[in-house]
Amino acid sequence: MKKVQWGVLSTARIGTAKVIPGLQKSAWCEVRAIASRSDATARAAAQELGIPLAYGSYEALLEDPSIEAVYNPLPNHLHVPLTLAAARAGKHVLCEKPIAITADEAAQLREVAGRVHIMEAFMVRFHLQWLRARELVRTGALGELRSVQVAFSYFNDDPGNIRNMADIGGGALYDIGCYPIVAGRFFFEGEPERVIALVDRDPRFGTDRTTSALVDFGQGRRLDFTVSTQSVPYQRLQLIGTKKRLEIRIPFNAPLGETTEIFLDDGAQLADASAVAETLPACDQYTLQGDAFAKVVRGEMPLPYGVDDAVQNMRIIEAMFRSEKSNRWEPV
Repeated sequence: MKKVQWGVLSTARIGTAKVIPGLQKSAWCEVRAIASRSDATARAAAQELGIPLAYGSYEALLEDPSIEAVYNPLPNHLHVPLTLAAARAGKHVLCEKPIAITADEAAQLREVAGRVHIMEAFMVRFHLQWLRARELVRTGALGELRSVQVAFSYFNDDPGNIRNMADIGGGALYDIGCYPIVAGRFFFEGEPERVIALVDRDPRFGTDRTTSALVDFGQGRRLDFTVSTQSVPYQRLQLIGTKKRLEIRIPFNAPLGETTEIFLDDGAQLADASAVAETLPACDQYTLQGDAFAKVVRGEMPLPYGVDDAVQNMRIIEAMFRSEKSNRWEPV
C-alpha cells in the first residue's frame, strides 16, 4: 500500500511529542509537511522531526496538492474551522479531541463527511490493552459488565495554558473527561440514556477543574468517573462484571512502544491478591491509530469512527454541563 502523505496543522506538543513520531513509525504513513503561524517555528519543528516541508501558515499547507491527510491538534475552538477548511481542500482529517466545543458545532462537519474521511483522534481505541479488554468483555470472561469506573487527573494551574482558558474550550471535561465517556461507549458498546454531573469551577479561570459524573447506559449498566485538572496526576480504569473485575492501570497514556498489562481479578482475595496479570505486546497507540486511518484513506477498511460518533461525544458532554446547572439528571 502506498504511504499516505500527511500534513500537520500546528506545532502543538501532542503532535510533536507523540502523534508525529507515532505516524513516522507507521508503514502506511509519511509526515510530509508541518505548518505554524510562524515560518521560523514551522522550520524549527520540521528540522527537529525530519519533516521535509514547513509552511508559515495553515492555508499554505492546505494548498499543497501532495498532502492527502491532515492531523489537526489545534486548540479546541479551532478544531471545526480548520477541519472544515482541510476537508474543503480535499484532505482527510484526523482531528484531536474534543472535536468541537458544542454538538451543533461538531455537526457542521456533516457537510463534508461524505467527501472525505474525518475521525476524532481517540488513540486509546486502537491500543492493544483496550482491544483485549473489550474482547474479554465480549466473551463473557467478566460475566455481565455492570460498571465502568474511571479516575483521570493532572495538576495544571498555569493561567497561560490553553487548558485553563474557558472561552476556547478549556477545562477538565473537555480535555480529559471525554476519555471516560469514550470508555463507557467502547466497553458497553452502547449509548447512554441520561447523565448527572457535579462540577467544581476554578474561580479565576471559570473552567471546570474537577468534574464527576454518573452515566446511565440502561439495563443496570453505568459509567462513573472523576476528572480533574488540579489534582495529583493519576489514571485508572476498572471494568466491573458479575464474575470478574478487569483493571487497566495506565489506560490513557500507555508507555509508547512498551508492553502493557491488564489485570483480571475474581475477588477471591482482597487488596488485589487474587489479580492475575496478562502482558500484551509492545505497541504505540499513535502508530496504530495512524495505521488504521491510512488504511481507511486507501480503501482497505471502513472508517471505524466518523462524524456522527464525534457528535455523540459532544452531546454527552453538553448533557453534563446542563446537569451542572439543573442539578438533576439530563437526557442525552
